[in-house]
Amino acid sequence: MPARAVTLYRQEQTQHQSSKHVVHHSRKSSSQVVKKKQVQATEAMAEPAYTVPAFRERAPEGMQEYQRVAAHFGRDLVQLQQELHRMKVATQEQVKNIEITREVKGMMPLRKDIPAEVPKAPDFLVSLRSHTVWEKTPVKLFCTVSGQPNPIVKWYRNNVAIEPLSAPGKYKIENKYGVHGLIISRCAVTDSGVYSVVATNPHGKATSKATVCVRRPQGGGELSHLPGLVPLLSGIRPSKLEVTLLDSFGVTFGTEGEFVSLVANMVVVPDLPNLPPEAMWYRDDTLLMPSRWAEMSIGGGVAKLTLPHLNKDDEGLYTFRVWTKDGTTEHSAYLFVKDATPTVAGAPGAPMDVTASDVNADYVLVSWKPPNTTHEAPITGYFVDRRKSGSKDWVQCNDSPVKVCKLPVHGLTEGASYHFRVRAVNKDGISLPSRMSSGVTAAEVESDVEVIKIEGKYDIAIRQEDLQGVYVTIPGPPTNVHATEINKTYIVLSWTPPSPRGRAPVWYLIEKCVGDSHIWQRVNTAVQLRSPRYPVYDMEDKKSYRFRIITINKYGSSEPSEPTAPIQKVDPYGIVLNIGVPSAPGQVIASRNTKTSAFVQWDAPKHANNLMGYYVDASVIGSKTWFPCNHRPYKHTRFVVHGLVPGDTYVFRVQAVNAYGLSEESQESAPLFIDAALSTPSAPYGISLLNCNGSSMTLAWKRPKHTGGSKIKSYYLDKREAESVEWKEVNPSPVVHRIFTVENLTGGVFYEFKVQAVNLAGVGLPSEPSKAFACEAWTMAEPGPAYDISFWEVRDSSILVQWRAPVYTGEGPITGYFVDMAKKGSSDFVTVNAEPVGHCYLRVTGLETGASYVFRVRAVNAKGVGKASDVSDPICAKALPGTKEIVCGVDQETGDIFLNFEACEASETSKFNWSKSYKEITESSRVSITSSGRHSKLTFVNPEKEDLGIYSVAVTDTDGVSSSYSVNEEELKKMLDLSYNIKHPIIPLKTELNYEILEKGHVRFWVQALKLSSSVNYRFVVNDKAITSAEGCKISHDVSTGIIQMTVEHFTKASEGTYTIQIHDGKAKSQSSLVLVGDAFKVALKEAEFQRKEHIRKQGPHFSEYLSFHVTDDCTVMLVCKLANVKKETTFTWFKEDEEITVDVPPNPMSGSCSLPIPMFSRKDQGIYKAVLGDDRGKDTSVYDISGKVFEDIINAIASIAGSSASELVLQCTPEGIRLQCYMTYYTEEMKTSWFHKESKISSSEKMRIGGTSEMAWMQICEPTDKEKGHYTIEIHDGTKSHSRTFDLSGQAYTDAYAEFQRLKAAAFAEKNRGRVLGGLPDVVTIMEKKSLSLTCTVWGDPSPEVTWFKNEQEIVSDDRYKITFEGGKFSSLTIKSVYVEDSGKYSINVRNKYGGEFVEITVSVYKQGEEIPEPKLGQMSKPVATPKPATPAPQPVKTPTPPTPTPSIKSPTPTPPPSVKSPTPTPAPKSPTPPRSMRSPTPPRSMRSPTPTKK
Repeated sequence: MPARAVTLYRQEQTQHQSSKHVVHHSRKSSSQVVKKKQVQATEAMAEPAYTVPAFRERAPEGMQEYQRVAAHFGRDLVQLQQELHRMKVATQEQVKNIEITREVKGMMPLRKDIPAEVPKAPDFLVSLRSHTVWEKTPVKLFCTVSGQPNPIVKWYRNNVAIEPLSAPGKYKIENKYGVHGLIISRCAVTDSGVYSVVATNPHGKATSKATVCVRRPQGGGELSHLPGLVPLLSGIRPSKLEVTLLDSFGVTFGTEGEFVSLVANMVVVPDLPNLPPEAMWYRDDTLLMPSRWAEMSIGGGVAKLTLPHLNKDDEGLYTFRVWTKDGTTEHSAYLFVKDATPTVAGAPGAPMDVTASDVNADYVLVSWKPPNTTHEAPITGYFVDRRKSGSKDWVQCNDSPVKVCKLPVHGLTEGASYHFRVRAVNKDGISLPSRMSSGVTAAEVESDVEVIKIEGKYDIAIRQEDLQGVYVTIPGPPTNVHATEINKTYIVLSWTPPSPRGRAPVWYLIEKCVGDSHIWQRVNTAVQLRSPRYPVYDMEDKKSYRFRIITINKYGSSEPSEPTAPIQKVDPYGIVLNIGVPSAPGQVIASRNTKTSAFVQWDAPKHANNLMGYYVDASVIGSKTWFPCNHRPYKHTRFVVHGLVPGDTYVFRVQAVNAYGLSEESQESAPLFIDAALSTPSAPYGISLLNCNGSSMTLAWKRPKHTGGSKIKSYYLDKREAESVEWKEVNPSPVVHRIFTVENLTGGVFYEFKVQAVNLAGVGLPSEPSKAFACEAWTMAEPGPAYDISFWEVRDSSILVQWRAPVYTGEGPITGYFVDMAKKGSSDFVTVNAEPVGHCYLRVTGLETGASYVFRVRAVNAKGVGKASDVSDPICAKALPGTKEIVCGVDQETGDIFLNFEACEASETSKFNWSKSYKEITESSRVSITSSGRHSKLTFVNPEKEDLGIYSVAVTDTDGVSSSYSVNEEELKKMLDLSYNIKHPIIPLKTELNYEILEKGHVRFWVQALKLSSSVNYRFVVNDKAITSAEGCKISHDVSTGIIQMTVEHFTKASEGTYTIQIHDGKAKSQSSLVLVGDAFKVALKEAEFQRKEHIRKQGPHFSEYLSFHVTDDCTVMLVCKLANVKKETTFTWFKEDEEITVDVPPNPMSGSCSLPIPMFSRKDQGIYKAVLGDDRGKDTSVYDISGKVFEDIINAIASIAGSSASELVLQCTPEGIRLQCYMTYYTEEMKTSWFHKESKISSSEKMRIGGTSEMAWMQICEPTDKEKGHYTIEIHDGTKSHSRTFDLSGQAYTDAYAEFQRLKAAAFAEKNRGRVLGGLPDVVTIMEKKSLSLTCTVWGDPSPEVTWFKNEQEIVSDDRYKITFEGGKFSSLTIKSVYVEDSGKYSINVRNKYGGEFVEITVSVYKQGEEIPEPKLGQMSKPVATPKPATPAPQPVKTPTPPTPTPSIKSPTPTPPPSVKSPTPTPAPKSPTPPRSMRSPTPPRSMRSPTPTKK
């Protein structure tokens, strides 16, 4: 066997120190020796990278077996292989004996067999045994189980089924001769747990359990933290519990204000509920205790630390330590806490680690750590807030921001407890407050009382003055006066109180002087100091001061203390030692750690100046944006940066931090590509046989799951006969591909194979031996198995399955493939495609998100379906986080059509493999491919129809990052159009050339482009003549809006023609034209002339708004106009039809508006209205024609207001019939009003009369009958909507109304036919004595009335002196033949019939001859007084369903309701609403109104 050497990692471990790893590897003489020194970070923050175990070394030729690095494991393996060989030989002998026995039984006479086996439930003859093993060593679990039939055995870890395929090479399950075994190779700590084996048959189930505890040797393995971070044990505490940590918390990221839980799982033996293991949690080197900021729990195999409200104070390395029998076991990981979003954009992050120290009676020193600033403005200072315990009110301690990260706070209340918090300030705003400090109590620290303990039981308090034997009243001066804090803002003075000081309380006065002047000035005039600390602020720059202290109590004051040396404020950025920010850290070196982290180390700054720690920043190459890697100062000069994106390249910088702020940034590190540190690859697996011709075998295998951070360069194969333990090398030269034909084999022999992979770091672990393959020639007609099944474009519901064609094709070419699918753990395969596919890929859709599937492929030829491929590895149908798809676009600069892909992850060795129709594109004249970092672009050289198809890209050395894109004909055409526009650029125009008329009649021609540069060129061309900017024509442009314009001031008939603008902007150009000829030009010219006239008009008084109308709430129509440019002398006149209108209130032009009210608007108000405005500057007229459409609009506006104000319909009875009335603000017959009975429209007729007044609309039903019953509706239309009111005239309402109508009708008939005096009687008669008097009148009545005459209320009987006549029932007279003075008095006539009558009075005055004649009252007619018929009852109001309203006036038959009408039905007057007759008796009114007097 030729000599060969394999990579060897030798690791020598001591208790606290491990040596560096030295790597040597070679493969024959052609292998290269790689020596590379690596910086390895092995702290707790590092995510667990893949660790390559030690493996065998190829020995010189002649050795039959190699040795493992771990000697005991190697010996065990050799013994096991020898034992297996002996078992195989013994088994073959047993098989031969069984065959001989069967032959003998067959020759014996047949007889009835009695069953030798009885059905039996599973039973463990040998149960599992618990094991405790060292890390990186194997463990073997064996058991023996019996049962009939043979039980099925299943292995579990922590109640989870063990699947050997899920971790190839990790688990090996055996079943030989009734002994079941589980072999776990190279155990890790995470393999600890409870293992169980379950045996099942139809008659029952049996279970056996055992615990496996994997321990790490002290000092062995990788350290889990950086040196100096995890606290050391203070002592050893023995424990009776065996504790093994399992899955534990990893690197965690949080944000201020959120909560996070750190969980550690463990196996505790024995697991006692009442006796949990003793555990501790640390942050950095601080032991954590339960508090409001940290909650701890342990039990049930789980330890949890919950941080309910994260702050940056919580950032750090968290260590969980638990006591075990042999000491402790622990786990550490880093917690990162980033700043919460500030309330003001740009404000800094919150400070952290606020502490209060140097506590005195009224003084405390508050200090904190500054936040990191990357993109925020520098911090200009801090505000410190305090609050008393038990209060929620925060009080700001400093009026102006302090620039140093500490502030002396004085003026506290002695005995009170305080909490403090800090806020950072920059130019953009104030940060969120920090976490508040722990509570401190303001109390006196130093005292002159000494406490002496006697025998540990009694305390004796003795004052200093008692010890010295002196009673002190006036205290002594303080001593040791000095400055403990000096900076640019303030200094803090400290001193030692006098001793003895006396029993009276003391306070202090501070005095200062400038330099050596000896002129002392008091400092704290308004503050009574009780603490030996005081901050002094009012010190001038560049001046030194001396200070002294005086002690005071109620008895007096002490002598001044010794003055201090000169003290001067110090510039923190000066050169004074330990004052100011640190210098910048030194060289920064970054190296790989894992796929998402990097190890950064740096040199400490030359001037530390009380260093607090460091901030590390990172930036992606090309982004120019820095982000913080840690948010709390880190104390050491090495740090692991987590949360980086695989495949990106970063640079790092560091800043030192102290109380004065952040130092200058260090120099940037060299760029670092983020990927895992290099190691040898893991073992290949899945060796399968693809073809055999009797002397050679073609094998294929799967690549290692872990490549070790570099590309797999080659493979080595070994072989052995199945009955041998000796492995022989197959290929002295490395194999590049994962398929190889092994030659020179012996036919009929079974062979086993194993494979090793090689990368830059060396040769990796060998694979598990393959199954024993028989070297027998394949002669079947069907194809052999496909191989190398891979998965790409894994999404939440679909997967692209690819494979390679079978090597053995059978007796004909392969015509297609079937793909079978099953869920992980299931053997029920389902064929995905109903018809064979002719290519070696298939997209499987409709998958369950998050479910795992396995696949196999079967090839098809003319003879049938061939052998199925090996089952693939399980694949989960879930897209990788951050998965992106291929994007098709057009380059905006070159116009090239491209497909662009950004990988969500990539390694330094990753390559982008582009394919068309899933055939890799190697060299092509049709496309070009460029890749950089995580980006790759495929550009089409000259895209045509032959470029249509499916394009895909796969990223090597990743977890299957890939995508595809289908380029169809429609999209290609769209992209070609875009490409043409870019290659032949045209300035896109937002608006074509257009024009607008400006005031003064100027015309503006303008065009707007989507975008213009400052170097744009353009010109206007009118009628083929270029126009330049000159007088009368102004040309300009605005880059920000993209507008180019030309303004023509004199637009005349000569301006007719074609206007064109030509634009050039870089390579792009555009042109737009506007044709202004014919009618289009006439319209523009007319508008320009109008605007020119308008401009002239507006030079004098003019209407800014011409006449218009609006209707007020009371339906008054107002003609309004607005005026401009008026003065006191300006006049305003209204006209209608050229006749001046005189208004009650003269218009006032200075008010800016005038109005003309038109009340009670109707058709008579139609006409042409004109408003004339003028003064010495000119005149303007506004004309408004109220007719046609305008008149209709006004009526509609009135109807809208009136309709909205309309009351409900009111029922009113009249002698003629029943009337429905609707009251409203204003009514005119021009309004579109409709009445409806039920659903039929009512037209005005003798039966149904429609009318109205200015206050209401009515509809009267004359002589109503039952046909008129029903719903009545009035609709008032205002042009847009109708306003309707309804009344139900049926039922009781109709009955009451009809009765009232009958009553009123009868009353009217009686009034019409009653007896009455029509005329002929005077009011006063004057007559001389002895003359004849004749009183004659005309009377009427139907039937003919009765007439009675009275004198002084006594009836006159006709005789010789008084003669009464009544002729023809029409004329009645009273004649007195000769009158005397005694005949003077009041005469009256009573005319009546059955319907009633009248009573008329006449005054008769008789005078003697020779007396003065009394002056008569001429021209007056007597006033009849109606006497109603006694039998006629008084009229009653009509009963309606609505409540009554106030009684209307008797003078109007249609009473008007008051403004606040509550009922639509008014109560009728006591008398009939029939209007009174205009003709009554001429007799003047009499005082007598009684009925006819009784006869004598």
